[in-house]
Amino acid sequence: MEPLMEERIQRLREVKKRALQGGGEEKLAKQHQQGKLTARERLDILLDEGSFSESNILIGHLAGHSGDGVIAGYGTIDGRPVCTYSQDASVLGGSIGRDHGYKMYRTVERAMDMKVPFVGIHDSPGARVPKLGEGLGVIAQLLEKSGGSIFYPNTQASGVIPQIAIIMGSCGGISVYSPALTDFIFMIDKTSHMFITGPRIVKSVMSEDLTMEELGGARVHAQKSGVTDFRMKNEKECLQEVRRLLSFLPSSYLEEPPVVNTGDDPDRVDDELAELVPSDPNKAFNMHVVIKHLVDNGDFLEVKREFAQEMIVGFGRLDGHTVGIVANQPMVRAGSLTVDSSDKEARFMRFCDCFNIPIIMLVDTPAYQPGSQQEHAGIIRHGAKVLYALCEAQVPRVAVVLRKSYGGGNLGMGTVPGMATDLLFYWPIVECGVMGAGQSVDLFYGKEMAAAPDPAKFREEKLKEFHEKYANPIYEASGNIYLEDVIEPRETRRVLIRSLRLLKSKKVVRQPKRHGNIPM
Repeated sequence: MEPLMEERIQRLREVKKRALQGGGEEKLAKQHQQGKLTARERLDILLDEGSFSESNILIGHLAGHSGDGVIAGYGTIDGRPVCTYSQDASVLGGSIGRDHGYKMYRTVERAMDMKVPFVGIHDSPGARVPKLGEGLGVIAQLLEKSGGSIFYPNTQASGVIPQIAIIMGSCGGISVYSPALTDFIFMIDKTSHMFITGPRIVKSVMSEDLTMEELGGARVHAQKSGVTDFRMKNEKECLQEVRRLLSFLPSSYLEEPPVVNTGDDPDRVDDELAELVPSDPNKAFNMHVVIKHLVDNGDFLEVKREFAQEMIVGFGRLDGHTVGIVANQPMVRAGSLTVDSSDKEARFMRFCDCFNIPIIMLVDTPAYQPGSQQEHAGIIRHGAKVLYALCEAQVPRVAVVLRKSYGGGNLGMGTVPGMATDLLFYWPIVECGVMGAGQSVDLFYGKEMAAAPDPAKFREEKLKEFHEKYANPIYEASGNIYLEDVIEPRETRRVLIRSLRLLKSKKVVRQPKRHGNIPM
């Protein structure tokens, strides 16, 4: 080897070795003292061992700012390619400068070009504050330093590839708006924070004295704002859960989700299902248990588990194929539809529709929650998002009404004609209508009931008559062409799997247009 080549190779190795140390041993140790992993340790857990290829590792080395505070590149998860970056808080605090911003931008852009998922690991306070007096105005300096808007590739990639954001520290500004444009956000309890304006500015301007946890902690965003989809106990568990989520998803809109040999018999029947759901429509039951009985091996990944818990959404498998499950939860607000649950439902269904994931609707709802709080919060506007998402969706959709669906609940869960649900099934105990049996009897027979010698007996007789004539799915099936069948609970899993096999080749041709205008 020639001396110059040998010298340059040795120099290259030294520079790269130093780059791997980020901000140095002392700052990396500080990460561990805070209970946090380093940027590279996070990538080691997220990606398959030895699969990471780094881009622009030499950026910033002359200034002593390794990678300009972000590690970017690509690797594999379960053998499938992904593009990823991991912000390094040990270098310039993880702040976003020009080169840092460009590396973020290019990572998303490359993922979109290659049609592979993107995962961003965020640990940054936001844009790097420029030094004044350098010949540029403040705004011009911010634009120069930020390296362009990451929001553009995030938006262009929406619906093209799955995008996942992981919040690993206290993030603000650009470091929260980019994640807000992705499909799923993960946060770590007691470690992750997201806010547009930090506690000090809030206190100065609004006189609100809040901690970071109170203002924008993982619990706040998991339970109140609905910003985050997953609140995890620690970083390692979080990164492993990201891998699990990606196992349900295709690499892009051009592919079907991966098929997994789960070993669960597609013809399996389940006699316990009939015992899980009480016939009395006023008694609660846990829909989570029903879902676990239906999906392969009880494996269900719930999304936004702590937010709007009257609605359950998440991913499972039926005969090894990914499905998106949308289900009412009678244990919370009796399964009523609300402002928050409408947002949760519509957003999830639109994701499934983007990525060729069939939707299963499990219905048990008394309709929209009444009252001024919901009306004033815009239930009409938010409920319209659900109707839009239902009617817009092109993927196969199968609905099963387990017990009841009254009033607007039939619209919000897509069980009426014209909502583009492909197949509709009832269990034998189903009650459907504008309102429940008791309310209907009280409305139509109120005067006669009051005048009857024994009002209670009169009401009981009318209730029995109503149930037999108007709330009996076996009778309804004889005149309702839109109802595919009344099935035994034990057959539900098998019926769903056979339905999806039929619908696998479903194709929908839509009216050409730029895009629709979904209610916001």
